[in-house]
This record gives sequence, C-alpha cells and structure tokens, in this order.
Amino acid sequence: MSVNYKNINAQKSNNSMLGALRNFYIYSKRNVSLPIGLFILTCIVLFWLIGLLFVDPSHNEPLSAPPNLPPSMEYPLGTERQGKDLLAVMVTGIPLTLQIGLLAGGLGVLIGVVLGFTSAYYGGLVDVIIRGVTDVFLTIPPLVILILIAVSIQGGLSINQMALIVAAVSWVWPTRAIRSQVLSLRERAYVRIARLNGMGNIEIIVKELMPNMLPYIGASMVGAVASAVLASIGLSALGLGSMESPDVGMTIYWV
Repeated sequence: MSVNYKNINAQKSNNSMLGALRNFYIYSKRNVSLPIGLFILTCIVLFWLIGLLFVDPSHNEPLSAPPNLPPSMEYPLGTERQGKDLLAVMVTGIPLTLQIGLLAGGLGVLIGVVLGFTSAYYGGLVDVIIRGVTDVFLTIPPLVILILIAVSIQGGLSINQMALIVAAVSWVWPTRAIRSQVLSLRERAYVRIARLNGMGNIEIIVKELMPNMLPYIGASMVGAVASAVLASIGLSALGLGSMESPDVGMTIYWV
C-alpha cells in the first residue's frame, strides 16, 4: 500500500494556513485596532495605485496648472498657489511620505535594537554610557533636534536625507523600551542554561533573546514608523524639508 506523501503534506499546509487565519481572526476580534489599521493602509495603497492610472504625475510640478483654482471636474481637489494639481500631489506624495517613515523608522529601530541589547545584556560601563546618552536625548524635544539638523544642512534636503534626519531621533524610545525588556529576559532560566552549555554572548543574543523579542521589536517598528511619518510632515510643514518633493508636509507648507 503506497502512501501519497504529497497529499499529506498539502493537507498539513492547508491545515496550518487555516489555523493561522483562525488565530488572526481571533486576535483581530480582541484587538480591533489591527484590522482598522490594515484597512486604512490598504486604502492608502489602493489610492496610490489606482490614482496612477488616472492622474498624470507631471501635474505635481509647479506651474503645471493655473494656481489657486477651486475644485472642479478637471482638478477634483483644486490647485495650490504654485500651480500644482493637488490630486496629483497626493497620489505622488503619499508614497514619498511613507518612504521617509519606513526608512527613518527602520533605521531608528535597528539602532535601538543594537544599543538596547548591548546595554541590557553586557551592563557595566557600556550600560551606563548608553543609558546616559538616551536619557539626555529624552529630555530634549525631538522637533528641536530635527530643526537644528535640518537648518545646518545647506542646499536643501533629499528624501533620503530627510529620512536620516528623522532617524537621528527615532532610536531613543526603541532603545529605552528594548533595553527594559532585555533586562528581564537575560535573567530567565533558558538564558542561564545556554550559558552553562557554553554558548557565547553573541550566540545567546541571536539564538535565545532575539526570537523572544521579535514581536516586541515589530510593535516598536510600527510605532517608530508612525512617529517618523509625523515628524517628517512637521519638519516639511515648517519649510525645512525637500522643497522639490511633493510629500505631505511640503504640500501643507505650500497650501
């Protein structure tokens, strides 16, 4: 009697997929903010993709239309004082704003993970220095730091430079939060057993601590991206962003 292992593996895969969907549904019922956030993000992506089919991206440039026009059939959202079609600006500017948020948030969390793990796991003088620098940055309003850095750069900012500037303050809260979590994890029994088994510090961090921290790091990433998007909008709305970029902040500035 032959056994069809392909069908068995396919059935196991389908069962695991159904189980994952069931768990996601149960989790979504308990945390309503998750499906709402996914719905909003899906709407933004669809707005961008569908908008590219009906809007000419070149209309986001100055003098591409008469300035200060009210909404009409030709310009559904009107135009601003530079003569840009606001609908074209939104279609091309939203992904740029998300790009800044993803880059800045990702860099901030990456720096926070490195500093947080290093500070909490090794302790001693390293912990004192990292914790002291973090506490100093926590006392300074982030917008002040962003403005000082943006003003000191000559010749205008690009999208990547804007992301790096926002990332300069995006690492503070992830560092503090991740450090506090690692401080509790490093005293767990499985970490002590790993030390007794001869595992090195880097190996313990990567194989034992990091997998347990992934959900928390993911949550920190979401918060960091949201904060980076708001910070980039605020910086551009003050006129300190990329003057040629049609991101959301510069649109607010010119309107």
